[in-house]
Amino acid sequence: MCWFRYLILLLLSGNSWAAGEFVIAAGLEGDSADGLAAALFGDVAIGEDTWLSGGIAHSAVDVAIREDLETWYADVGIDYFFDPAGVRIGVAYWGDDSILDSKDVRASLYFRGDRGSLSLDYEFRDFELQLPDFDIFPRRRIKFDANGIGIGARIDLTDTVDLRVKGIAYDYSVNLRLDPNRDIVNIISVSRLSLINSLVDYRANIGLGFDFGLKRLEFDIAQWQGAVAGARTNSYSVRFLTPIGERNDIEFGLGYDDSDVYGEVTVFSVYLYFYGGT
Repeated sequence: MCWFRYLILLLLSGNSWAAGEFVIAAGLEGDSADGLAAALFGDVAIGEDTWLSGGIAHSAVDVAIREDLETWYADVGIDYFFDPAGVRIGVAYWGDDSILDSKDVRASLYFRGDRGSLSLDYEFRDFELQLPDFDIFPRRRIKFDANGIGIGARIDLTDTVDLRVKGIAYDYSVNLRLDPNRDIVNIISVSRLSLINSLVDYRANIGLGFDFGLKRLEFDIAQWQGAVAGARTNSYSVRFLTPIGERNDIEFGLGYDDSDVYGEVTVFSVYLYFYGGT
């Protein structure tokens, strides 16, 4: 989901803020599979070296065997920077409690220099999956967890061009491999906004950003492999950020997914940012 990226970017950018400065942002994301998501999030500097972040988001997609699938996401985190390193800790909830949800704990140790940064990431996810009736099998509730280990880096190639890479792989406490033709896959996979994209073996992306004064253009390529059906999704995105006032930015995004599960899907997003404080 896109708001994960925004929350991380806010924390990284917050390291140059003064105490009391903040950003509040809101956005909408839709796709050609009739999925729609809305997000509200923010970041505030509570000291020269400490920042708080939080966000809430909701998405809805149409699925084959029920009217719609609604997903909620909530996140809160804290960042402390002790030059040249820092730590980030966060907790989150994500999912639909009638099908699949997770309670997450995340921690990162990062290092920042004049020409970039490096992040070592850990994530613990506590899942609960409710399988619907299958033929003679009654509805079942399955609890399991996952440990994720990841790494991320940003390299400033020039004063106006930067390269970003990030990846994470998960180890699950149970075997989630299912027949991709079974109904459970149809329940949780129809687009980028689907629940299946929370159950991945790995997720990796690479991005290239260009700054033009106060404007920014980003290109991203991502791939993830589902833990349920083992299917891969390749994703391509472009985003453009530009000021619309002294303390306001707007960002437009356009993406394309090619998935072994849900096929080809086009995604469009728009986000508004408001910057405040001293």
